[in-house]
Amino acid sequence: MEWQELYQQRVCSADEAVLKTLKLGTKVVFGHAAGAPARFSQAMHRQREKLEDITVFHMLYFGDAPHLLPEMRPHVHPTLNFLEGNSRPAYRDRRVDFIPCHFHEVPELFRQGFFPLDVAVVQVSAPNAEGYCSFGVACDYTKAAAECAPVVVAEVNKQMPFIGGENLIHVSKLHHIIEVDEPIAEVLPPAISDVELKIGQNCASLIKDGDTLQLGIGGIPDAVLRALEGHKDLGIHTEMFTDGVMRMIRKGVINGSKKTLHPGKVVTSLIFGSKELYDFVNNNPMIECYPVDYTNSADIIGKNDNMVSINSCLEMDLMGQAASESIGYEQFSGSGGQVDFFRGAKRSKGGISIMAIPSTAKKGTESRIVPLLKEGTCVTTGRNEVDYVVTEYGVARLRGATLRKRAEALTAIAHPDFRPALEAEVRRRFDKQ
Repeated sequence: MEWQELYQQRVCSADEAVLKTLKLGTKVVFGHAAGAPARFSQAMHRQREKLEDITVFHMLYFGDAPHLLPEMRPHVHPTLNFLEGNSRPAYRDRRVDFIPCHFHEVPELFRQGFFPLDVAVVQVSAPNAEGYCSFGVACDYTKAAAECAPVVVAEVNKQMPFIGGENLIHVSKLHHIIEVDEPIAEVLPPAISDVELKIGQNCASLIKDGDTLQLGIGGIPDAVLRALEGHKDLGIHTEMFTDGVMRMIRKGVINGSKKTLHPGKVVTSLIFGSKELYDFVNNNPMIECYPVDYTNSADIIGKNDNMVSINSCLEMDLMGQAASESIGYEQFSGSGGQVDFFRGAKRSKGGISIMAIPSTAKKGTESRIVPLLKEGTCVTTGRNEVDYVVTEYGVARLRGATLRKRAEALTAIAHPDFRPALEAEVRRRFDKQ
């Protein structure tokens, strides 16, 4: 049977797909971030009275998320690995559970049965001439879920970019097809503050021409990219990127010519940003998406010489322990790929990692560099993993430093208003009393 005929046989509505696939106790994995399946979630909400004991796993979910609304509580149990704007209210109301897990290990949750999924619900591009759809802007754990699930429901969206790499699935692997022609969820870049601009400049001082970068999302990564406009021949090997990378490719600053792995290519696991970015990556041979257990493997990352990993945290203590995902006992986000890339950068010839943070939080009323982390706070990145720490006040290198030298270096880049208290703590800990 030709794939076109198979495709037509499997087309159904979102409501039909929900009722056909979700039975008592079904475990479901949703595609990720801007590739999250909007139509299926909406249909779950409409059909909620017919659903019982459904468990849904995902990380980021952009766009409306009706499966996370309070009225879904008796029917759907979300089990998440990352929190953001949609899921934090549900977590605070204890309507979701959280699974701690490094990003690169998420596919193994499915393969090894820690999350024994029954159904994968993904968003993909329209098929090419050979009948292959692209997972588009979200390969990450999404591809692994589709490969492990006995049943795959696909929202085939005409507006999903077709992106290569190891990012394809054939129509024959899709059991139910929901046809969609809607814009991909946009995540517009934030305004960059003066503090972030200074942090970006300090980070840029550590980056050389020809380095390969991993950057996250937010004002600091965009500020770093802006500060790199005078650099040349930079590369990208990352878990995700947004509009800032696109701008630097267009300026010729990022070309990947010096990369030792995938030269000339921008390697990523997911993409989110503006419609302009989605148009830019569509059928762009320079952009390749790979599963997250490849992009975030420390061994793979380490094959990039001169790898520079740039991440952030919520709070850091004077030993260099970084809290990036919880505030006290409350989960705020997730570990993502931070530790993956810090470890990978260590394995890279000439590689470094940077923890880039504003010196204060809550409008300057709290220091992010503290003597002790808040009670209940989980440590995301241990002190042995942290290399450089950057604030708007300077650069501290912790790798190879003693406990006292670490504390002194971190105190020196803290906000001046909080340095006296930190200096007193250093003396209390390390001076003979």
